[in-house]
Amino acid sequence: MDDHEVAGLLARETGKLLVKTREDAEAAGHSSRKIQALGDRVAHEFLLERLDALRPGDAVLSEEGADDGLRLGAERTWIIDPLDGTHDYGLPGSSEWAVHVALVIDGSAAAAAVSLPVDNQVFGTFQSPLGRPSLRQQPVVITSRSQWGEAEEVARAIGGVVRACGSAGYKAMAVVSGLVDVYVHPSGLYEWDACAPAAVAQAAGLSVSGVDGLPLRFNKARPVVAGLLISRPEFTEKARQALTW
Repeated sequence: MDDHEVAGLLARETGKLLVKTREDAEAAGHSSRKIQALGDRVAHEFLLERLDALRPGDAVLSEEGADDGLRLGAERTWIIDPLDGTHDYGLPGSSEWAVHVALVIDGSAAAAAVSLPVDNQVFGTFQSPLGRPSLRQQPVVITSRSQWGEAEEVARAIGGVVRACGSAGYKAMAVVSGLVDVYVHPSGLYEWDACAPAAVAQAAGLSVSGVDGLPLRFNKARPVVAGLLISRPEFTEKARQALTW
């Protein structure tokens, strides 16, 4: 398998494992908090085991793992969020969580995948570029539940409306799938939150940058990016202008 296929396979496998883990934990009567912790741990351990088998020698940066810094001297580093949207994972029936798997070489994502396990969908850098225009009368801007201000500015600039939901991967894939038009996260994000979604969105033909308008770089000593803007190309210029007023 090439790296694109590995990313897609691991995102799908981990998603299936997380669905079963949640179902079993709910049947056993576990609390939401216990289910969240269990999902984080099970997904992290599974991905480390599978990467060691499929790509031995590659470095890994995981939200759930300790960062020993060895990745900074590695040629290839997998940046993973085993369970993006842990809070929502603990809510019965919630689909607003994801699995992120990305390979970074020389600061850029070389392959990536994001799975939305409840919806049984996997998006990856293997997919075809975006081709269809938005058919909505009002464009939709999506953002985090706690961060509305900048998204409202973007919505005003493009004549749209704002919606909010769970994980970064879930929101980014809403743009990739055409359900919404722009995703704005106005504050800093850890690389494991942004890397795979940004790479998948860029491969789909969307405009991707930090909210400062600059290209994203990954596997830095401090693994943080300056927010995230994912936009259909026809809205990118106005969205960036709204974010730099």
